[in-house]
Amino acid sequence: MPAKDSYHDAVKNALIKDGWEITADPYPIRYQEIRLFADLAGEKTLSATKSGKQIVIEVKSFLGRSAMREFETALGQYLIYRAFLSVKKADYTIYLAIGKKIHEDFFQQKAIKFILQEYQVFLLVIDFDKEEIVEWIS
Repeated sequence: MPAKDSYHDAVKNALIKDGWEITADPYPIRYQEIRLFADLAGEKTLSATKSGKQIVIEVKSFLGRSAMREFETALGQYLIYRAFLSVKKADYTIYLAIGKKIHEDFFQQKAIKFILQEYQVFLLVIDFDKEEIVEWIS
């Protein structure tokens, strides 16, 4: 099993506060001979339709020396997970969970916004201190 990110529990708690049921921690992703683990999977029943929305979350703290290098790694993981999920669990939506501060300081750059748009990366912005969801960006 992979090590948990520093903010794993804060993201998990924020999702639970928002009414999500955590269905896997971690969430195994298998494709052919490859076995990977995303951080979390969750489900939320939508009252209007009685059907559920299913998500997979990859948590990234961006605590390293280079935010760009961390972004490169996170983007690679995100795209690999999304590709494998599209074959095995097409009804799941994957989100990259990041902190409010890194979202404000790094993810607002035009070049980063371009990459997010180009690769259709969905973000879940979390206030790690309050353990609350700030914004879903898709």
